[in-house]
Amino acid sequence: MKRSKSLFKFVTYICLTIGIVIVAIPLWYMISTAFKPQTMVFELPPAIWPNPSTLLNFTKALTTDHFGLYFWNSLKVAITATSLTVLVSSMMAFAFARLNFKFKEPLFYIMLLGMMVPPVMLIIPQFVVSHWLNLYNNLWGLILVYVTMNISMQTFLLRGVFENVPRDLEEAAMIDGGSPWTIFIKIILPLSGPGLAVVVINSFLYSWEEYSWANVNIGDTMNRTLPIGIALFQTEHLTEWGQVFAASLVALIPVVIIFIVFQRYFVQGISTTGIKG
Repeated sequence: MKRSKSLFKFVTYICLTIGIVIVAIPLWYMISTAFKPQTMVFELPPAIWPNPSTLLNFTKALTTDHFGLYFWNSLKVAITATSLTVLVSSMMAFAFARLNFKFKEPLFYIMLLGMMVPPVMLIIPQFVVSHWLNLYNNLWGLILVYVTMNISMQTFLLRGVFENVPRDLEEAAMIDGGSPWTIFIKIILPLSGPGLAVVVINSFLYSWEEYSWANVNIGDTMNRTLPIGIALFQTEHLTEWGQVFAASLVALIPVVIIFIVFQRYFVQGISTTGIKG
């Protein structure tokens, strides 16, 4: 019995190691290429670390084509869209999890239809609505779309979290005269930190890295977001891969910060967000 457990643990570690290597190789290639001169990008076999290495790719990437402005635009869009997504989806999830109203279950399943439609299929109707609302070439045109594209999934996740909060606490608050808003703000949200952390990470990642809709809705140079700015390094005749990877590494900084801030909630949140199977 002990031998079989040891063998299982050994095989598990081997599989995890292989998985880590598979994930790490592309990331390491991106990092090393970011420090390579353009003449060394396509060398075979690729060097584990460039010699000589250079910071020129970072200098060019950060000083070319309003990179700082694109970074700031993406940051504003991602933070605003994430905040609105957390606010709206948490209120909707609370209503579906703890309140009783007519047609609750049919409305919930209708809302889930939003998870089944690929975002690319919605670009044309989104573009028409964006023009109708005068949101074309406007960062709010990105923010509102990102919020609406995220609400279904995040509401579904948070509903599972809120349903796991003991109802005894809710009943005690109601006996003391607490309103649904009091229960939502002072009981449900404080006890749902892990689930909210998952929602924040998911929403921020989607808003930060989304390219297709941003490329369609933004035409003004001053309103471009970072994914569009990085794509501009790929020209018709030449792609500066060193600059592309350098800019991509800089773009990873907010993502890493988000994971560091919420990492202690993330693993626990995955297990409590209602995902089964």
